Amino acid sequence: MPSVLLTGFEPFGTTPVNPAEQVARRLDGTDVNGARIASCIVPNTFFTCIEVVKAAIAELQPEVVVMMGEYGGRATITVERIALNLNDGARYGLRDNDGKLLQDVLTAPDGPVAYRSTLPIRAMVRAMRDAGIPADISDTAGTFCCNHLMYGILHHIAVQGLNLRAGWVHLPHLPEVAALEHNLGAPSMSVETAAAGLRVAIAAVGAHPHDTEDTISSRLQI
Repeated sequence: MPSVLLTGFEPFGTTPVNPAEQVARRLDGTDVNGARIASCIVPNTFFTCIEVVKAAIAELQPEVVVMMGEYGGRATITVERIALNLNDGARYGLRDNDGKLLQDVLTAPDGPVAYRSTLPIRAMVRAMRDAGIPADISDTAGTFCCNHLMYGILHHIAVQGLNLRAGWVHLPHLPEVAALEHNLGAPSMSVETAAAGLRVAIAAVGAHPHDTEDTISSRLQI
């Protein structure tokens, strides 16, 4: 696994600092078990974000793409299982950074209803838990820009027949964001812990061409 593209969204909405951007910047240019990480900071805008990551894939020719975003309210790093061909920021009252508020808009009108991550999600979660980092599998990436980008890139890979694996990881709020008045009571995770989790997860991707059959227990349906 000589190269990994790691993407992180810029801040959006009422989130002044996005952990995904901070982790991407920290890990850019580092090595994980012989794999070199190249990071890409992505605009939090529908459709434009897909084009930015497609361009990064064309330029860097990675073997693996790990995309990241923030999911406020979650207490663990969550590895997403599935992306839907649906955009509905209106249900959250969320506009993208260009001010677009989408409702029931398809990412790819000619695409399937959903794509599954092609990363070894169980192995990634197991490795993070074994390293003492809270992690879980999630069955919903939402219907905002994170789900949108995950679906868009998996669709691009499928249509172009590209030989690479890709998927999504959500991070909790950073402590300084959880401390904001409108987020009081929300769980948080330091950027140091989140970055350590991503390093362990990326190492697990390299060690597992196919996912483990181990059952990953969960207390939440997320």
